[in-house]
This record gives sequence, C-alpha cells and structure tokens, in this order.
Amino acid sequence: MSIPSNERPVAAGDLARLRIDRAAAPHRRWLKWAAVVVLAAVAAAVYPSARDSLAERRAPEVETVRATRVVSADGSSAALPVLVATGYIVARHSSDVGVKTGGRIQTLLFEEGTRVRAGEVMATIEHADLDAQLAAARATIAETETQLAQAVAARDEDARNLDRQRALARDGIAPAAVLSAAEATALVSAARVRSAEAAIVSARARMRVAEETIENTNVRAPFDGVVIRKRAEIGETVSPFGVAGQAAREGGAIATIADLRELEVQTEVNENNVAKLRRGMPAAVKVQAYQDREYRGRVREIFPSADRAKAIVEVRVSILNADADVKPEMSASVTFQEPRSEEDTRRRRSRGAGQPADTGSGAPAETVVLIPKRALVELGGQPAVWVAASGTAAHRGVTLGPERIDQVEVRSGLAPGEAVVVNPPGGLADGTRVRLKTK
Repeated sequence: MSIPSNERPVAAGDLARLRIDRAAAPHRRWLKWAAVVVLAAVAAAVYPSARDSLAERRAPEVETVRATRVVSADGSSAALPVLVATGYIVARHSSDVGVKTGGRIQTLLFEEGTRVRAGEVMATIEHADLDAQLAAARATIAETETQLAQAVAARDEDARNLDRQRALARDGIAPAAVLSAAEATALVSAARVRSAEAAIVSARARMRVAEETIENTNVRAPFDGVVIRKRAEIGETVSPFGVAGQAAREGGAIATIADLRELEVQTEVNENNVAKLRRGMPAAVKVQAYQDREYRGRVREIFPSADRAKAIVEVRVSILNADADVKPEMSASVTFQEPRSEEDTRRRRSRGAGQPADTGSGAPAETVVLIPKRALVELGGQPAVWVAASGTAAHRGVTLGPERIDQVEVRSGLAPGEAVVVNPPGGLADGTRVRLKTK
C-alpha cells in the first residue's frame, strides 16, 4: 500500500531547512515608501523654481536703456543736445616754421615737446660767407670814413684859400684868374666831401643788408608755443621753396609749433543742419581717447562758405577747459547744445515756486528726462513707454517735449534712471515677464 506524498514522513534534512535563520537581515519594506515621500518633497520644492525658470526662458527678450536726467529739480536752465558731429582737435594758433634763406642747417635748438617763446632762436643756417660779406662791408665803411676825413680837410683848406684870394682881389693884388681858379677848387672839394658822405651811407646800407641776411639765417619762433613736429635735422639743406625729394618739408619748414593753450575741434556739419547752430552756442566735447571725460566747449566760428562738392560747412568749437591730455590731431565728437530760453526757465521756476523739491513719488517735481525715440509707442492714441522693473513690463503714459537728435524730451510720466524698453515687441501687456538682453 502506497503512502500519499503529502503524508510522507519528513526527512531530518528537510526539517533542518525549516528552521528560522535568526542571523539574516530583517525585511525593511518601509524604505521604499520613505524614498517615495522624499522624492515627492523634493519635487514639490523644485517645481516653483523650475516653473519660474521655464517661464523666464519663454519670456520675450527686450533691450532697455536708462532715462537720462537733463533738468534739475529747481527748474534751472540746462543745455539740451541738438546735433552731434565728429572732427579733429587742432590748435587755433599753429604754424609751420620755415627758413627765409636757403642753406645747410648748422644748429637745432629744439625737439618735439620743446616750449618756445616768441622771437626765440630755434635753429641757424650756416653763414660763414655772409660773415665775410659783413666784415667786408664794415671795412668799406672804415675806408670811406677815412676818405671823407681827407675830403673834409681838403675842402676846408680850399675854402680858406678862396677867402684869401677874395681879400687880395678886393685890394687889387690878386688877378681875376687866380680868384676863379680858387673858387673852382673849393667847389670840387665840397663835391668830394658829398661823394664821400654818400659812399659812407652806401657802405652802411650794405652792412645792414649783410647783417639782415645773417639774421635771416636764424629761425625764430613766431609766437609762444610748443613744438609738435620736428621736420629737419642738423646738416640737412633747406630752402624757402622746399628741396626736391623732401616733400615733408614743403616751403622750407623745419618745425611745426602750436599754442596748446587754445585748442578747438575742427568739424564739418551738413549744410541742412547749419541753421541749428550759432556763434557762442555751448557744446560738449568728448575725446575718443578719453570717453569717460567731457569737456566744455563753445562754437567759435561758423565758416561763411560751404563746400559745394560735399555739401558741408566747417565749424570750429573752442575747448574751454582742455587739459594736458588733449592733444592736436586727436579724434573728438561734439554735441552742440541749446540752452533753455529765459522764458522757459522763468516758467519752470514760477511753476515750481512754493513747492517742495520732492513730490513724495521719489521723482523731483521739475525733472525732465531724455529717452531714445525708439522707446516710444502709442497706446490709446497717446504717447507711452514700456518700463521694465523686477522682470516684468508695465506701460507708462508720458508727456513729450521737443526732439533732441535721436532722443525726445519727456516732461512728465517718467523718472530719471528708470529702464525703458527700446523697440518693444508686440504682445506686451502689463505684468508680462520679460528678459533683459545682455550686451
């Protein structure tokens, strides 16, 4: 009789396998749920930041500029830009110093940067031959002076002899022929004296010519200034008309000096804009080498003639507070400015009279700012701008003033320093998130 399998006796080995292994690690199923909870908490914490980051990436990118303040809170006059032009810095008084007579340069008493005084000798030309001519002229003068002394002595003797012959003729002792001969001799002696005197005058004139010729070998400074260019060296041959093959010294110039106390900007303005300018108009000058500095300027001269080929008019702007860093031939830009009229200044002062400088909104009561024309939009038929702050855009209605070059004056509605959107994209609304374009 067979025994069912489920009723078979258990072997000893099988019973050993049924023992509980108390050394084995217990099962920890709760760790899975803990991990799930932690991941959920992390996701909840990161989600807002990720959402904001995604929204920022999807936000339109805009370019902003800061509104610039141009009028103070007390309503005082301030200059506003009307035109910008570029040019070069030049000295108002500048000269190419040349020679009056040709020859070889013997001495040079200057270098670039040397300060010279009016009349100071800067160079000399060799003049040994002229020295010899001067010595000869002086010897001639000495010789003619000796001849004059002899002629004067002979004249005086002949004059005394003539007096004696006249006395004898009156007494009837001397014949008429002897008297006539004495008179002729006296006249010849007087003529010789006059000739000797004329010879002395001529010799002295030749000496002065020689002295002046020697003086012309000295090259003197025409005015107080600084040598800004050295154009010759010792031993070179120069001429008042220049030397073949030496185009750098046309006209015999050996140096260029300039009065650096009076510098100005030489600029050219399109003839269509000349009507905006006038003599004495203030200007702001910026040198390209020092963009962080601004110098005060004033329009000194508007040339009376235009260049027909270029349709431009030359304008000179004096730099009123130039320092040692401003040098001739530097590139510069000039912003011509128009001061506010007296009537406008009085109107602003009267409107601001009795009012505090600050209205409580953080902006001065009489502040006027400039913004680019590209920032203007029209909302509801009125001018407005989009202001970017804290990553969002908001529209702002503004009151406009006159245009200034590529900018426009904002008389109200905008505080200086606020960031306005330039060329705002379509679809902007109040509260729209925007990204600022990085330069």
